[in-house]
Amino acid sequence: MPEIKRLLVTNRGEIAVRVIRAAQEMGIVAIAAYSDADESSLAVRIADEAVNIGGAHAKKSYLNAEALLEAAKSTGADGVHPGYGFLSENAEFARAVTDAGLVWIGPDAGTIERMGHKAQAIATARAAGVPVVPGSDGLLTSADDAVSVARRIGYPVLLKAAAGGGGRGIRIAGTDEEVDAAFADARQEAEASFGDGGIYLEKFIARARHIEVQVLGDGTDAVHFFERDCSLQRRRQKVWEEAPAAILDEATRGALCESAVALTRSVGYVGAGTIEYLYDSDTRAFYFIEMNTRIQVEHPITEEICGVDLIRAMIEVCQGDPLPYRQDDIARRGHSIEVRINAEDPAQGFRPAPGTVETVSWAQGPGVRVDSMAYSGYRIPPFYDSLIGKLIVWAETREQALARLERALRETEIAAPATTLPFFEELLAEDDVRRNALHTTWIEQRTENQ
Repeated sequence: MPEIKRLLVTNRGEIAVRVIRAAQEMGIVAIAAYSDADESSLAVRIADEAVNIGGAHAKKSYLNAEALLEAAKSTGADGVHPGYGFLSENAEFARAVTDAGLVWIGPDAGTIERMGHKAQAIATARAAGVPVVPGSDGLLTSADDAVSVARRIGYPVLLKAAAGGGGRGIRIAGTDEEVDAAFADARQEAEASFGDGGIYLEKFIARARHIEVQVLGDGTDAVHFFERDCSLQRRRQKVWEEAPAAILDEATRGALCESAVALTRSVGYVGAGTIEYLYDSDTRAFYFIEMNTRIQVEHPITEEICGVDLIRAMIEVCQGDPLPYRQDDIARRGHSIEVRINAEDPAQGFRPAPGTVETVSWAQGPGVRVDSMAYSGYRIPPFYDSLIGKLIVWAETREQALARLERALRETEIAAPATTLPFFEELLAEDDVRRNALHTTWIEQRTENQ
């Protein structure tokens, strides 16, 4: 496979900036694909070249496969990096890119289809010997079928969209009657959100932790870069991530990471990916829930504890190079935390707050990293995700990382619009956060108790 010389970045925001910077450091010409709303974006400013792909709404630009392929052709790109979100896990787009003779920075379309469909992914994990959450054997055919499975494994249960993501198409049920209602609701939301009404069911683990393992494969071999704890979530959306997962003992960590590598190898995976698990703190058992066949928002904290460049590594393996690391060469050091700074107003129920960033001054100093596309005078468009930046800290211990995060939040100043900075300052004052006594619904329970 030829070496990539010109890379089209078919995304926006901080991930586009991150990919462009990595490509430029590799000597690759980085080309930013941008919508009408993103003409003044930082990605466009720092890219070697930029190409307009259409209107402000994502369907006319970042989700328009035809426009993206035409942009690749017109700019002479020989590779495409989709970042995360938008078409990053769209098998049809991945196939169209490779059919056009371009290098797709990610796994092949068949792998995306296999691991992107939740029920198929669970079957694949089970076949690879990876523990899975007790649940239905494939898709449910009816509400009666769902009730039958729920009675067999015991309540409470989760009904989940097979083609889901982002917390959509998920319902919790604790009785036969609730399953009956939840099945219809979940199917309707899944159909509306993903065009696929397939639903499966699994056991609901109360007070579960969300642990994920970062993997990298070259099609024949794979390695892991240890794990991240993503248990602090709001409405099933991650808001705060840590690496490593301080709650794990070494034996559990080893088994978890080995299972992730086994699954990655079993599907001949190429590129960077993430294997996600639920972890039961009471039993120390972990269960596979899904694989994300792309780079993750929270990849920087893994980079911080392992001293690697995951974007560079995924470009290398996707253009045909062997794995740049052996497992024995990958070590972790210290503790890293990332918080997602969104243009949302916590005082108004986290209502989106697009608008002009009057001034922004990010924290600096030892162990502080910022991945952002915001700059003073930048206008945040109302058409996309509200993420404007990620504040990342690293220190020798979790306690020191918390202190560093507190200092970094205090130093960061964003004058309009409203952001989630105050929310993270509140979380840092919580005893449970300090003690790491968390689970995936902790924020909702905190809100209910206030």
